[in-house]
Amino acid sequence: MIIEGIVVRFGDNVDTDVIIPARYLTSTDPLELARHCMEDLDPSFTERAGEDTVIVAGKNFGCGSSREHAPLAIKGAGVRAVIAASFARIFYRNALNIGLPILESEDAARALKEGHRISIDLENGTIKDGTSGEVFTAQTFPPLLKNVIRKGGLLPYIKERLETEAT
Repeated sequence: MIIEGIVVRFGDNVDTDVIIPARYLTSTDPLELARHCMEDLDPSFTERAGEDTVIVAGKNFGCGSSREHAPLAIKGAGVRAVIAASFARIFYRNALNIGLPILESEDAARALKEGHRISIDLENGTIKDGTSGEVFTAQTFPPLLKNVIRKGGLLPYIKERLETEAT
């Protein structure tokens, strides 16, 4: 699976409260949440984000509360993937559960620049900066998690498995 996009950068310790502020947690609709994604950190984010956006951040992305709304807001905003030096563990799992590809790579997180076009090969865990030509590696996912991401999340994956077993 190849993902291509334009880099939007954030720093270290981006917590779930700035990914989706608590005042908007009355909804679980990804498109409604997306309207407010990152608004306290970067009010222009939703205007800049789109179907070809890849967030690149520093250490501890998604720290803070364990709200599942944070990866939903990011995915609803059209973000194709998130690359960070490291992720808070609960955010990491919540993102995978909804099929949001996330990759840990300190080198990529440090080197990728705002506005660069990149491509991500999820099968091989490689990230290529199409602007500079640099290639970075990220930890690859085991086959089960690759399938969960391909299917769009844990629930669609389980639903398909149940339907397949029923036939």
